[in-house]
Amino acid sequence: MITASICTIGDEILIGQITDTNSAMISKQLNKIGIKVVSMVTCSDENNDILTTLERCLKTSDIVISTGGLGPTKDDITKKVLYTLSKSSRYTCNKTQMEINRRILSARGIEMMDLNLQQAYVPNRCTVIPNRCGTAPIMQFSFAKSRFNRKNLLFSMPGVPFETEQALPDVISSIKAHYKLDNILHHTVCTFGIPESQLAKRIEKWEDSLPENIHLAYLPNPILGVRLRLSIYGVDEKEGKKEIAKQIRSLKKLLGNAIYGEGETTPQKVLGEMLEKRGATLSTAESCTGGYIAHLLTQNPSASKFYKGGTVCYDNKVKTDLPGVKQMALEARKKFKTTYSIAASGIAESFWMAVATPFGTVSKNISSKSTRQINRERFSASAINLLRETILEEEENKKKQNKNK
Repeated sequence: MITASICTIGDEILIGQITDTNSAMISKQLNKIGIKVVSMVTCSDENNDILTTLERCLKTSDIVISTGGLGPTKDDITKKVLYTLSKSSRYTCNKTQMEINRRILSARGIEMMDLNLQQAYVPNRCTVIPNRCGTAPIMQFSFAKSRFNRKNLLFSMPGVPFETEQALPDVISSIKAHYKLDNILHHTVCTFGIPESQLAKRIEKWEDSLPENIHLAYLPNPILGVRLRLSIYGVDEKEGKKEIAKQIRSLKKLLGNAIYGEGETTPQKVLGEMLEKRGATLSTAESCTGGYIAHLLTQNPSASKFYKGGTVCYDNKVKTDLPGVKQMALEARKKFKTTYSIAASGIAESFWMAVATPFGTVSKNISSKSTRQINRERFSASAINLLRETILEEEENKKKQNKNK
């Protein structure tokens, strides 16, 4: 399998001044074409650090993609390092990039200076992929197997995320032209309501029986629950999808309604789709969550079709007990004249939630010993999930009743 390393260059990343979004962006695109990313590293704007980091990546990966250090100022030294690394003998002007730079600067009303001219000059051992959104070209270097014990491609890309994003398709095309790629398939199953350790215990036998080429990863998140990502390597795409579908069918038998969806969905999105499909409406009444349930629900672009409104009461007098939260749910449903309502109350680490439905009220108590924000996220998502599960259970009960008639 072809492997890759991603190297971001810049002191501004190391000191936390900016967040590295390039690595995730590049990694996603590499995974889509069957390349396994084995490392992501960040190094300083220092000659020796950049050189040793890139050499280390080239020794362990077939492809190395670096971002950053290509600007016109003196602290941008990546090009100089690549000149040394590639054993180039001179700089040459890339006329295509030079014309792009003239056009970009003219459109911005900026005079072309020597520093801008120099950006179009590249080490003679590189192949240029023009950067049509910026002034620093993408440089591609090839290394023979004798150099790092494998045939390597190295791409040096700008640090500006927008420029990297726009140039990535050209980089991907070049990679495809150089390597025969295997398939990597990822599929995510989304669960909620079962803690990670308990989930692992419940599906232990299923996990142990997975084929050797399928890897399972647990991805816990206070809002999303625990997502289970299945990855299958080096197989025909059709056969791989068939095998993953088979494993997911077995998983659904074990977890039932704890699975709320697949892929990149969220509990609030799934609930919104359920309500829209049924022509149902929803209201909320919150205390300790401070309106966060409403916040999550209204992230859905079509939330106005089902969410009618809510109230937030933050006085300690309403953050009391389970009977109180039931009353909050009933009053919200009555006030907003909705099919369902969600209520949330609690103090510190103890949380009460309730949902009022046309068939009665369901309530639940949970606790969480974490930060204030994580507790708020977990409690809010748990309340949303309680309504999802309640609707499913009510429908299952209806089916049983109709079947027994």
